[in-house]
Amino acid sequence: MLNYDLHCHSTVSDGLLSPTDLVARAAGRDVEVLALTDHDDVMGLDEARQAALQRGMQFINGVEISVTWRSHTLHIIGLQIDPQYEPLKQGLRSIRTGRGTRAKLMADSLAKSGIPGVLEGAYRYASNPDIIGRTHFARFLVESGRCKDVRSVFKNYLVKGKPGYVSHQWATLPDAINWIRGSGGVAVLAHPGRYTSGRKPMGAKTLRELLREFSDLGGQGIEVVCGSHTPEQYAEFARYAKEFDLLASCGSDFHGPGESYRDLGHLPDFPLDCRPVWQAWEQQ
Repeated sequence: MLNYDLHCHSTVSDGLLSPTDLVARAAGRDVEVLALTDHDDVMGLDEARQAALQRGMQFINGVEISVTWRSHTLHIIGLQIDPQYEPLKQGLRSIRTGRGTRAKLMADSLAKSGIPGVLEGAYRYASNPDIIGRTHFARFLVESGRCKDVRSVFKNYLVKGKPGYVSHQWATLPDAINWIRGSGGVAVLAHPGRYTSGRKPMGAKTLRELLREFSDLGGQGIEVVCGSHTPEQYAEFARYAKEFDLLASCGSDFHGPGESYRDLGHLPDFPLDCRPVWQAWEQQ
């Protein structure tokens, strides 16, 4: 199997490396097939593709779409998308507009908790201000000494029941899948092991309801191997992939050195009986 990494982020969303530098790091770690999947924006794809071409890497156009399903925030990855597909472009634009509104409310919440200047601080970390998000806030909270690292921020701030949390309505699940499928892409449920009900992992019943709806709407894949999953979860989500006839995807979800669960590439192999997501485009 080639060295695939089908989930990572650049400075176009909340990564620390430019698309060119991200590709260079991936090449240095022997990644052979890379997808750039920035949150709600495709602005970095052309730059990343050119950098990958120069290094002899196969590049996959990708995006990670923010979705609200019931009371949960989900992320749906689109692989092999056409970034010029007009409904996808318009849908992503509408999501980005909402991010600015949410950011102001998050800063207001933190100010009421005695932490001033957060909005300006967060925007300093957002190379693309249209994609201002929680990670940019988290980096400022580390800079200001509130937390020791980005991961610890999400234990004390920006999550439900903590200062800085703001409920937000993202895209609907049907819309996200339709935008991806309409553009010729493959819709993949990202890091299913990270979704929660309150502060506990999403229960098996709710997860099955999500996967059934996702599949019925045209979703085609699930991240079985990703940076935040444990080996036990690889096996768990391989079983779900088989149960719901979904293709298996893999990705580091790399954001930057020192901030991510895993570096680019060299991901563990899929459990047996998984059908890799790249079969969807290799068979076209």
